[in-house]
Amino acid sequence: MLKYLVRRLLISVPTLLIISIVIFLLLNLAPNDPMAQVPLTIPPEVKEKMREALGLGQPLYVQYAKWLVQFMWVEPQVYLDHVLGTTMSEGQQRIFSWQTRSPVMDIIVQRLPQTLWVVGMAYVVGVLIALPIGIYSAYKQYSVFDQVGTFVTMIGYSVPPFFSGVFVIILFSVQLGWFPSVYDTLHEVVDWETFKFQLRQMIMPVMVLALQVTAQISRFMRSSMLDNLNQDYVRTARAKGLSEWTVVAVHVVRNSMIPVVTVIALNLPSIFGGAIITEQVFKVNGIGQQLIIAIYANDLPTVQTITFMFAVLIVVFSLIADILYGILDPRIRYD
Repeated sequence: MLKYLVRRLLISVPTLLIISIVIFLLLNLAPNDPMAQVPLTIPPEVKEKMREALGLGQPLYVQYAKWLVQFMWVEPQVYLDHVLGTTMSEGQQRIFSWQTRSPVMDIIVQRLPQTLWVVGMAYVVGVLIALPIGIYSAYKQYSVFDQVGTFVTMIGYSVPPFFSGVFVIILFSVQLGWFPSVYDTLHEVVDWETFKFQLRQMIMPVMVLALQVTAQISRFMRSSMLDNLNQDYVRTARAKGLSEWTVVAVHVVRNSMIPVVTVIALNLPSIFGGAIITEQVFKVNGIGQQLIIAIYANDLPTVQTITFMFAVLIVVFSLIADILYGILDPRIRYD
C-alpha cells in the first residue's frame, strides 16, 4: 500500500502541473482586461503603469512560474508560520487579488467556513439518505417504494440548483415564512438560540444541495445492489443458512459499495460547483460567491487559485477512493 501511495503521489505531481498550465493559459489568453473596471478619467499611461505593477507586462511563462511558486511554496509556508509561529514566509510575495489588493488565500480562509457549513452538511445528509434509499429500492425492486423513489430521484437529479433554490425560497420563506431567505454570514453561534437560528438558515441551502447528492448516489447504489443480488455468492450464502440481514448487509452491501465509493469521493469536489450557484441564490458568503465576484471583476489570480484548488481536491479524493477500494474488497491488491 505504501508503494502504491508513493507511486500515485508521484503521478499526481505532473497531473496537477498540466492542469495548472491549462487553467493559467485558458484564463490569461481569454479576451479580458483587468483595467476595464478602472474609471475612464485615468490617463492611458497610468493604466499602463498599473498593468506593470500587476505583473501583466511580463511574459506568460514568467507570470505562470511566479503564480505556481506562490501557490505551491509560499502559501504553504504562510500556513506553517501561522500554525508554528515561525517566519519562513517573511518577505516573500504572495498571490494577491487584483480586486481587493489582499492575499487570495486570506480571502479563501475567511470564506471557507461558510462553504463547509453548507456543502459539508449537505453532503453528509445527502449520503446518509441516499444509501438506505438505494439499498431498499434494490431489495424491493419494482415495489411502490422503488417506483416512487425512482421518480423523485429523477426529478431531483434533473432540476438545476438555481430553480430548486428559488422554489424553496418562495415556498418555505415567502409563503410559509419558516426559514430566512438570505443566509446571514455574520451570524455567530454563542448560545442555544443562535445555534437554532444557524440551523434554520442552513436548512434551505442544505436541502437544495443534498437533493442532487441523494438523487445521484441513490441511483448508483440501487444499480450496484441489483448487480450483486443475483450473483452466485449470494445464493451460496443463502444456501448456507445465513440470515437475510447478514446476506444483504454484510455481503451484498459491502461489495456494492465499491463503485459507489468512487461516486461519493469524486462527487465531493464537484458539489462545490453546485455550491457556486446555491451560494448566489441564498447569498452565502462562501468560496463559490467569491469565485463569481472574481470572474465579474476579471480578478484572474483569484479565479486561477480557486479553480486550481478544485482540481487538487479532485486528485486527492480520487486517491482516497482507490484506498477505500482495498478496504472494502480484500481481493484488490496494490502490489
